Amino acid sequence: MNVLHERCAGLDVHKDTVVACRRVMAGAQVAREVRSFPTTSRGLLALADWLREAGCTHVAMEATGVYWKPVWHVLEGEFELVLANAAHIKNVPGRKSDVNDATWIADLLAHGLIRSSFVPPGPIQELRDLTRTRKQLVREVVAHKQRIQKVLEDANIKLGSVVSDVFGASGRRMLRAMIAGEHNPDKLAALAGERLSASRETLVEALHGRVTRHHRFLLKQHLEMVEHLEKTVGEFEAQIEAALEPFRAVVERLMTIPGVSATAASVIVAEIGVDMKRFPTAGHLISWAGLCPGLNQSAGKVKSRTLRDGAPWLKTVLVQSAWAASRNKDGYLHSQFLRIKSRRGPKKAIIAVAASILTAAYYLVRDPLPYRDLGPLYLLRLDHERVATRLTQRLRNLGYEVEIRKAAA
Repeated sequence: MNVLHERCAGLDVHKDTVVACRRVMAGAQVAREVRSFPTTSRGLLALADWLREAGCTHVAMEATGVYWKPVWHVLEGEFELVLANAAHIKNVPGRKSDVNDATWIADLLAHGLIRSSFVPPGPIQELRDLTRTRKQLVREVVAHKQRIQKVLEDANIKLGSVVSDVFGASGRRMLRAMIAGEHNPDKLAALAGERLSASRETLVEALHGRVTRHHRFLLKQHLEMVEHLEKTVGEFEAQIEAALEPFRAVVERLMTIPGVSATAASVIVAEIGVDMKRFPTAGHLISWAGLCPGLNQSAGKVKSRTLRDGAPWLKTVLVQSAWAASRNKDGYLHSQFLRIKSRRGPKKAIIAVAASILTAAYYLVRDPLPYRDLGPLYLLRLDHERVATRLTQRLRNLGYEVEIRKAAA
């Protein structure tokens, strides 16, 4: 097997130590040396000096939690770094040790058998941290709101049945009054705003319950957590806006895709970056995101075509955008959704729409061009042309001469 990198190294990264194997080829001889380094800053700098000593050009490591990141930051810029998916470089069973793992990674790297994972540049990594943390905080807000709804149900307060948003301005005024000790349904209903659709009598009936001291304590704690988290989310939004400033033009182009909101556009930029050279084609990007069927074929039989996990932070946002786009009846994505839904069901149809959105995003990020919708009749026109071509060819095969002309309108 051909050796692509004569001087390289493999790293087995852990929380407190890094086991490194540097592999140097001199003629037909291969020299391997293994050494362990602490993951402190001084230890990682010593690792860099040790690799530089041997003239290593390429270094590979596994993506182990977050432990690989400090190693990557220290070695970046001095060596050609390769981040490997641990599931793709498993060693032979029964040969598991830190030394063997580092040696195995070095040998795979030397022969070019490791596919590098996508590691975005520093500014995109920071933006990715912000968008992912924002999503986690929003989930926590939703969880606390659900707990408040649970407490209200336990107290037999049916506010959620008559008000569309319990946490709107009117709903929050009522919650704060309950926490303060107010239990009179008439006084609580009087706190409703003018725009609330529920009638006064309906509100009074829904607010007639049994709120105990225990319920008030729980409501107070959860409501304070919701308000604190919402304030924190707002601060993250401001920080994300500042981090997006260098990529503002890209974000605005992405927002022209049907279903893609400002939040979705920021997540797309954070997850795929703005340099599409890492993905040779849109198909490579779709495969990386996990939006295309897998390949599992043996003995001429196709077994499973389930989707891979791919990029879960990106995939969920694209699916949400696809549902929004599928409701726009004047666009191509709506007609694509209906066409596939009739044959394969809504789940496969929405994944196909999400893949189309990501395909459009690929070209909009790569090229400074606006989004151009193909229109709702695009697929219908293709059908007409395909049917006409097929029937014409069939008549010709039967020995007839066929000339097709458009019918008068």
